[in-house]
Amino acid sequence: MTELFDVQTPAEAWRIFSERFRSSVKTERLSVLLSLDRILAEDIFSPHDLPAFPRSTVDGFAVAAIDTYGATASLPAYLEVVGEVSMGQPPQISLDEGQAVLVHTGGMIASDSDAVVMVEDTQRIRQEDTSAGSQSERVDPESEFHPHSIEVLKPVAVGQNVIQIGEDVRQGQPVLVKGHQIRPQDIGGLLALGITEITVAVRPTVAILSQGDEVVSPDQEPGPGQVRDINSYTLAALAHRAGGIPITYSIIPDDFQALQSAAARALADADILVMSAGSSVSFRDMTAQVIEGLGSPGILIHGVSVRPGKPTILALAAGKPVFGLPGNPVSAMVIFDLFVNPAIRSLLGADAVVKTRVTARLSRNIASVSGREDYVQVRLESRAGELWAIPVFGKSNLIYTLIRSDGAVKVPLDSNGIADGQLVTVELH
Repeated sequence: MTELFDVQTPAEAWRIFSERFRSSVKTERLSVLLSLDRILAEDIFSPHDLPAFPRSTVDGFAVAAIDTYGATASLPAYLEVVGEVSMGQPPQISLDEGQAVLVHTGGMIASDSDAVVMVEDTQRIRQEDTSAGSQSERVDPESEFHPHSIEVLKPVAVGQNVIQIGEDVRQGQPVLVKGHQIRPQDIGGLLALGITEITVAVRPTVAILSQGDEVVSPDQEPGPGQVRDINSYTLAALAHRAGGIPITYSIIPDDFQALQSAAARALADADILVMSAGSSVSFRDMTAQVIEGLGSPGILIHGVSVRPGKPTILALAAGKPVFGLPGNPVSAMVIFDLFVNPAIRSLLGADAVVKTRVTARLSRNIASVSGREDYVQVRLESRAGELWAIPVFGKSNLIYTLIRSDGAVKVPLDSNGIADGQLVTVELH
């Protein structure tokens, strides 16, 4: 059994743990329509060019660009409009020199045209009668088509206002890579290619056990010396956000046999076991003993040089990760982000969740001890157009320390603190 409180740095603790943890990704086929936030378990390549035909990006006239060169408002180019391309249909018209075809946004352009003149840059020539001469009017692209002539007031270059075949993505080009988390735009892009099913990682199940004679369900009225269960639900939410499926259980009393039985059942039910409370050195704390009894290799780390969260356990049993988290909610959430989150992501074949970070100026000194990572909660405030980080100090058993904060500032291992006025990186919650 690993000696209790042979404290390791967070980086070293994760290295020791991850070297022993052999994660394997389970996969399933899933409809793209249901794939939001899931992790890809395969590389995806484009089955064809997108778009598959040249498309106009504007309402206007498909032309040979050379027929517009030199056109100005005072000396326009004159073109004969000989037809219209219907939406969703291929063009049935071939262009000769000096001709144009009416086309709409997203419509296919003729193969013998190489640019599109915006309708705003043209005027229709209206014939009143031969004696009165001609007059010009702006073109209405929605009106019923009749052959007519237009004045082109601005020249266009080859390819202007046209999306070329394969300009979005080429056939065989990698579209999304294994380990990628599906976003709304990815769903649209896959469907545009006709890809309706993908292979994704199965979401790992995360069993969460909270213990303590003093802990009661949130829907109960606590008696003297009792508190409502916080950790089961905050940790479940964190597991869900990381991509796992949380499984919560009833509160386990401070009884060794009850805890041992519950832990064995939870480990059998899930891919990861998280035990909250009972990880510090105390005659009442049985987590370490219970974890050692779950299977080999057992406890790998007991004690991490981080505040809050020093009495943390990292273990493996029957090939599954087991974590003993401190009972204080702030500590439990900090440790979850450091260790449980990356373990979940490892079972998904994905990198750890990248949190949003902002830079702010620290409003007051933060003291620390060299050799220990500190995570200090801060709230953000704008002052004269500059972002400031105001420390929210509070004991690690006070959940509203987290609620009143917007993020956390990490004080590095080799630092004695951070002085007020310095720029710091804030990792948002």
